[in-house]
Amino acid sequence: MGISLAGYAATGVLAGLLAGLMGVGGGLVMVPALLVLFGYQGFDSAHLAQTAVGSSLAAIVPISIASLWSHHRRGAVEWPLVGWLAPGLMLGAWSGAWLAAQMSTSWLKGVFGLFLLAVSAQMAGGFRPAEGRGGAAWWSLLPVGWLIGLVSGLVGIGGGTMTVPYLHWRGRPLPRAVATSAACGLPIALAGAAGFVHFGADVHGYVHWPAVAVMAPFAVLCAPLGARLTHALPVARLRRFFALVLLAVGLRLIVSAAG
Repeated sequence: MGISLAGYAATGVLAGLLAGLMGVGGGLVMVPALLVLFGYQGFDSAHLAQTAVGSSLAAIVPISIASLWSHHRRGAVEWPLVGWLAPGLMLGAWSGAWLAAQMSTSWLKGVFGLFLLAVSAQMAGGFRPAEGRGGAAWWSLLPVGWLIGLVSGLVGIGGGTMTVPYLHWRGRPLPRAVATSAACGLPIALAGAAGFVHFGADVHGYVHWPAVAVMAPFAVLCAPLGARLTHALPVARLRRFFALVLLAVGLRLIVSAAG
């Protein structure tokens, strides 16, 4: 138990530091780490990936609250836009939890591995869409939110890797897109975590609360430190290195799923 708790704490520290340092979502760190830690503890292999994804989403709830509050104090969150996106995000995250519950652990590992490869390519290439024009019709935000929520709920992330580029493409300056995306992470995490609890009710829920209780506080505490380190460390070089790590982890998960 002591080794497991130390592993949860280390996962939270790393997730918080990388979130503050490079703006990557905690789910990219927490899900792979939990797959290893839960496997080490002998969790039921049939539900291993679902429990890792569900626990990641539950931990993202307090992390998102801390992040959005920080951005809100700076007046950077576009709350009306969050309100228009939230229904689609929540419906999509719930759908993602349902879809994950229908998959085998191997399939879900493979899906997460493919997602890591996509994020790795984006980080290594430094892709960032050009700032576009605003004025998206409100009704168009429902399917967009649903799609972002679906992917986020399926792989256990807060959605920033998709929400930020979309909002920037829709004409929001990057700092405002990041702040609004941080607020959008909360409805995703709430609905997604609730979905995993509901759809995993027969196996005591797909959320391991001890892991959540340890990871989340460490991530919240370490994110500001990561943000301060951006002024002292070569962030661009670290992003490329982290992209290679994601590539290796993604390929490992895909190979594991295929085996």
